[in-house]
Amino acid sequence: MTNPRTPVPYDALLLLSFGGPEGPEDVVPFLENVTRGRDIPRDRLAEVGQHYFLFGGRSPINDQNKALIAALEADLAAAGIDLPVYWGNRNWEPYLVDAVRQMAADGRRRVACVATSGYSSWSSCRQYLDDIEEAVSAVPDAPRIDKVRWFAFHPGFVAAVVDRTLEALAALPSALQDDARLVFVTHSIPTAMNDESGPDGGAYLAQHLDVAAAVAERVTAITGHARGHELTFCSRSGSPRTPWLEPDVNDRLEELAGEGVGAVVLVPVGFVSDHMEVIYDLDTEALATAERVGIEARRAGTAGDDPRFVAALRELALDQPIEACPEHCCLPRTQA
Repeated sequence: MTNPRTPVPYDALLLLSFGGPEGPEDVVPFLENVTRGRDIPRDRLAEVGQHYFLFGGRSPINDQNKALIAALEADLAAAGIDLPVYWGNRNWEPYLVDAVRQMAADGRRRVACVATSGYSSWSSCRQYLDDIEEAVSAVPDAPRIDKVRWFAFHPGFVAAVVDRTLEALAALPSALQDDARLVFVTHSIPTAMNDESGPDGGAYLAQHLDVAAAVAERVTAITGHARGHELTFCSRSGSPRTPWLEPDVNDRLEELAGEGVGAVVLVPVGFVSDHMEVIYDLDTEALATAERVGIEARRAGTAGDDPRFVAALRELALDQPIEACPEHCCLPRTQA
């Protein structure tokens, strides 16, 4: 039996996430938090909130984070690591600042932080660093918090995505499996944000392309059939005059139908769990588009609490010193 140990120098692990409403009455206040500072009218937020109201006004993300925390706790215990796991969100309860208060009250001095977003950009990385700085500055005697950098290329994450992709392929009619196209999907961001992502720019797109290629290569090796694959985007918002990363997954499905593609697997490679962008943008909109244009489509699952992904998060947070992001990495364009 492994002797319990506490890794040095950390005395706690923090899961940092986006947050989501727990009921219909939370939807507009939650969206006000998400869009704070953008002057968006409440009636417009209520319109945007229809995605949530379709599912009872409740996002699945909080339950998924609870499952991930339980898996992290089990993984830590199995590895003989005596370390508590805390949880804080950017936009809804439990808020990050409350988690920092609790860690300070519990005497935690140095904390390793994993955010539920695995790629480089201002919204998926740097903004979380800003959230941490703000929360720490608001809490007397707050612990130092070191955030893990982008993690999507870790073999544990890739392996989980590969298996979910294979499961979706197997769910297609057998005659269509060998020729099915792999359509990877992630959250779109403004092209200007991508241009400033990473220390040298363009990291958000480049990282997704690399991970998609790694998954597709592994699927080919396992199945013995090389399939076409590509990266598409979902969840665009904001002004239509602002350029965002394209193509939109729905637009691309229409084009693929015109090219004679008969089957696709939608692989949500940009997401770690089946939250709203997955169950609405893919399960609701994209699958409806595929059906309308005559493409047989299946959606691959996300990494979720797959043991290999959970172990990857533990390894990245605890098995080696966490490197700080460069000061100029993933800044908003106005600051870069």
